[in-house]
Amino acid sequence: MSDDAMRQIAFYGKGGIGKSTTSQNTISGLAELGERIMIVGCDPKADSTRLMLHSKAQTTILSLAAERGAVEDLELEEVLLTGYKGVKCVESGGPEPGVGCAGRGIITAINFLEENGAYEDLDFVSYDVLGDVVCGGFAMPIREGKAQEIYIVTSGEMMAMYAANNIARGVLKYAHSGGVRLGGLICNSRKVDREIELIETLAERLNTQMIHFVPRDNVVQHAELRRMTVIEYAPNCNQANEYRALAKKIKENKNLTIPTPISMDELEDLLVQFGILGDDKEFEHLVGKTADEVPVAAV
Repeated sequence: MSDDAMRQIAFYGKGGIGKSTTSQNTISGLAELGERIMIVGCDPKADSTRLMLHSKAQTTILSLAAERGAVEDLELEEVLLTGYKGVKCVESGGPEPGVGCAGRGIITAINFLEENGAYEDLDFVSYDVLGDVVCGGFAMPIREGKAQEIYIVTSGEMMAMYAANNIARGVLKYAHSGGVRLGGLICNSRKVDREIELIETLAERLNTQMIHFVPRDNVVQHAELRRMTVIEYAPNCNQANEYRALAKKIKENKNLTIPTPISMDELEDLLVQFGILGDDKEFEHLVGKTADEVPVAAV
């Protein structure tokens, strides 16, 4: 792949959905395919590269700049490390809790990397971004036209789907001005009933695809305890092949769309349809009633 064709992708998803785990395992699959990759961690926890580096947390650009006094006082090799299969790893870091905006760290990191040649000789740059895009800071890779291809990690749980819909709204907001597109939903299974069908339906409503269904497997936790990706820890297991399949699908993906987010009412109707939420009418008689008025046993 030529430098001109470098793809800038981003993994988004609600906190706790397994976004960083999914992204690092997927990146390891892309690296196996010979792709030259840099991960830019955009989470203040600085955990977007730990599996690639076998470390707890990488020193961040923002923390080191605070120690030195200015980002201009940093050297690229101090913050850009090489991990599994030659993947380049960097963490933007974040502000002190309760002070400032994470977007500052993200854009400071990206500008520093660009100015110091970190984006040269790459096939993929992958941004790992915290949560959804309610906070404008975490939308920074989209707002600044850096991440062009968004993958949303979700599941059949209500809040994960709610976050996915919100992220789709953020992509839509900048789709026309910045050219960002939605590459698909990655279902990181929580073993919800009819989960594949549910996420495929949500994807259709959002004008995208469920690009891959990642089954739940304890080997992921075993690998994480060792600070390794599954592909490195147990290369011949079924779960490693799932991540390889996802990596191949992303590499070959041409289905990049402008999303069509749905309303909260439409999302709740979808959840009711699949039995995730109860119908309001079913519980209408309980509204405003105390435990004495309607005992739990009578519900």
